[in-house]
Amino acid sequence: MAVKEYSPQRSSAAGAATKKEKADLTTKDTKSTKFVSKSIRTLHGLRGENIFAQALRPDEEQRFRGEPHGSLKALIKAAMSRYAILHAIERLDPEKDHQRIIFLSTCYDFPFDTTRALEFALFRTFCVPSISTLLDRTGEFSQRSQKRYDDTDIIVSELLEWGYDSERGKRALRRLNQLHGRFTIANEDFLYVLSTFIFEPIRWNERFGWRLLCEQERLGYFFFWREVGRRMNIRGIPADYDVFERFNKDYEREHYRFTEANRRVGAATRELFVSWFPYFLAPVVRSAIYALLDDRLIEAFGFPQPSPLMRWLVPGALRLRAGFVRFLPPLKEPRLRTEMGHPTYPQGYVIEHLGPPGTN
Repeated sequence: MAVKEYSPQRSSAAGAATKKEKADLTTKDTKSTKFVSKSIRTLHGLRGENIFAQALRPDEEQRFRGEPHGSLKALIKAAMSRYAILHAIERLDPEKDHQRIIFLSTCYDFPFDTTRALEFALFRTFCVPSISTLLDRTGEFSQRSQKRYDDTDIIVSELLEWGYDSERGKRALRRLNQLHGRFTIANEDFLYVLSTFIFEPIRWNERFGWRLLCEQERLGYFFFWREVGRRMNIRGIPADYDVFERFNKDYEREHYRFTEANRRVGAATRELFVSWFPYFLAPVVRSAIYALLDDRLIEAFGFPQPSPLMRWLVPGALRLRAGFVRFLPPLKEPRLRTEMGHPTYPQGYVIEHLGPPGTN
């Protein structure tokens, strides 16, 4: 069977796709952005073209139902509220509907914040010597840091956007398990990495989100990644949110310490982030990264302490951004990283080909 590819290119032939092609959400270049958006919303149980029309709270529906002519503008304004996605999420069950909750939260309200939070979540795991030593030994960070980033970004995005039970999500999980299966990794390390994917986005949001995550979103993260962990055959995943958070904090307190492997992997990742900016900004970008790391991470990586000014300026700039974003109009379409271009894969990617060379 032919392997499907995902391409950032937009095909003009999208409207002429056959019914068979439209039934297959993964056919290369036969989907326009609009079709992918409609397909993914259908996958998550969202009806029709306008997600915001479904996001009115019951009290808002009652208020606008049967009102005289002239209330249509008010109805549209309410439906397009900056908080429409939040209202939709608050009506969902975090245990049963966590895939839909995560999709709505990450792809509509917090696409930038989710990406940055997960970047720093993985950054934290490099302070654990057993994890950094393995990563350092593979050479992926020193030799192919952008590819390593893109591969991780794509696999995680496939899960967040399409759901772990979708055809694409299952293939992403299968590839993830294949890549991890090449090594002997302690179950406790798997548990810790999984916990960072739950709690770091929540902590980032508390510091820099344009609104706070609601209870359904926080629990949605927990239930979503718990189910992903089960499909990765991770043992002993706590059944309680607070218990897992205590594990996360205790693990960091017990395992964080400086090693040369930490420094090498951390420095390679830092320089990858620096490479995304003009070269003359490199010193400023490095200082900004240090300013977002707590003292334990600074010490475990062997990075220099940031100046008090940068400790104040960088978080302040992110909070200022949050205040600005709060007044922007909501996204009308989901922001899908699986539909964006990736430096390693300018012509699109194949899930089964993600990972280091020679592992296909």
